[in-house]
Amino acid sequence: MALFTNFSFSQTESTNARNALNKFEQYYNTAQFDSIFAMFSAETKIGLPLDKTKAFLSQLNNGFGKIKKRTFISNQDTFSVYKTELEKGIITLSVAVDSNNAITGLYAKPYENDTFPKLERNTTKMHLPFKGEWSVFWGGDTKEQNYHVNAKFQKNAFDIVINNEQGKSYRTNGKSNEDYYAFGQPLLAPCDAEVILAVDGVKDNAPGILNALYIPGNSVLLKTRNNEFILLAHFKQGSVMVKKGDTVKQGQLLGSCGNSGNSSEPHLHFHIQNIEDMSFATGAKCFFEKIEVNGATQADYSPVKGDRVRQN
Repeated sequence: MALFTNFSFSQTESTNARNALNKFEQYYNTAQFDSIFAMFSAETKIGLPLDKTKAFLSQLNNGFGKIKKRTFISNQDTFSVYKTELEKGIITLSVAVDSNNAITGLYAKPYENDTFPKLERNTTKMHLPFKGEWSVFWGGDTKEQNYHVNAKFQKNAFDIVINNEQGKSYRTNGKSNEDYYAFGQPLLAPCDAEVILAVDGVKDNAPGILNALYIPGNSVLLKTRNNEFILLAHFKQGSVMVKKGDTVKQGQLLGSCGNSGNSSEPHLHFHIQNIEDMSFATGAKCFFEKIEVNGATQADYSPVKGDRVRQN
């Protein structure tokens, strides 16, 4: 839904970015989304293909309406960032443009003043939310370890699968969800918490087909006594065992691992954020109290890509 990179600051508006945004605004306000896609660089067209571009822009248009005014805020690395007023709200619109005036990155999020609670890491003692050994596919602090790092609300997220000894996450050819080791496996509450949100009506995808309309898919959002918000996403349809308002205990069954939402194969997406609303939230780093990592016991540990983990 977005392409972007790490940020550093300067305050001079790029002429290329201004010209590109002028065209973008014209095409956006007249719903010429194909013309916006034509402005993308070849690499961006691969990363954000036409169907996803249309879904992203349609969702933005339906939620916020037409653009009325843009105000340049800053340059953040390769991006020019604008406070953008639309008919139904204000967003931060960021665009990166190359020397050929092609758009290489585009990102939109609700505009915010950073007045929300700060949360660097969890203070609640966490257990892994599953049984047995799982493998961390994405996790860590760098782009190489974790593609989530550029998304503010999920910057410290984990994507976790089950692999066999050969490193494969499926038994035969991976063409069905049932072929994946993780599919249908129980997902557990990582700590005592209150259920803030529970979704259980999203169909599981066929492997390799993503649902960009409801990115988390079937999901559970928990709130701890320390005001940490924990999202577990991509549950199997029909498996979620809790509802909003429930109180859960550490280790309690929440549902089963699935392949719903923006998911290409059965896996667990897990992250902590500082507030309930993902549109405004900032992700926090999660440390687990005592777990086994690659065969050795680790205390107060935050897993990284490639780790094989199980609850100690």
